[in-house]
Amino acid sequence: MRAVVQRVLNAGVTVDGECVGRIGRGYLVLLGVGHGDTRAEADKLWGKLRGLRINEDENGKTNLALADVDGEVLVVSQFTLLADCRHGRRPSFTDAGAPDVANELYEYFLTLVRQDVEHVLSCGRDTALKVLNGLVERGIMAKDGKARATRYHIIEAKGA
Repeated sequence: MRAVVQRVLNAGVTVDGECVGRIGRGYLVLLGVGHGDTRAEADKLWGKLRGLRINEDENGKTNLALADVDGEVLVVSQFTLLADCRHGRRPSFTDAGAPDVANELYEYFLTLVRQDVEHVLSCGRDTALKVLNGLVERGIMAKDGKARATRYHIIEAKGA
């Protein structure tokens, strides 16, 4: 199971031309479910995301978790996060979970998020055309204290 997390001031998603929802300050989570992933890995992943301290406190330091800022969450199903591009020029998706199993784990992940977050939106139709709109990022985060900067946090839960 793999997630890409981005802090946002607001974000929305449109599926097949229909706006399916918007959130305010919080996290945009792209969630990829892999072959062999389990509920235990979903539990572990949400535990990491829930406690991730990437929000600024009153001193501008990243000390606050999602609950500390009453954040909202938009979870978008994204099997392409499991693409393997190491060989050749065509990505392989053999690591992605089967659609029925992946959807069940995606829905389970959403139940975990909803237990802790009041405003949760989901977009789980992997085969549909999804457009993220109104995305307002909340600045650049330094990754692992290195000079290289990133706006995204990639989190995996394996072997939970």
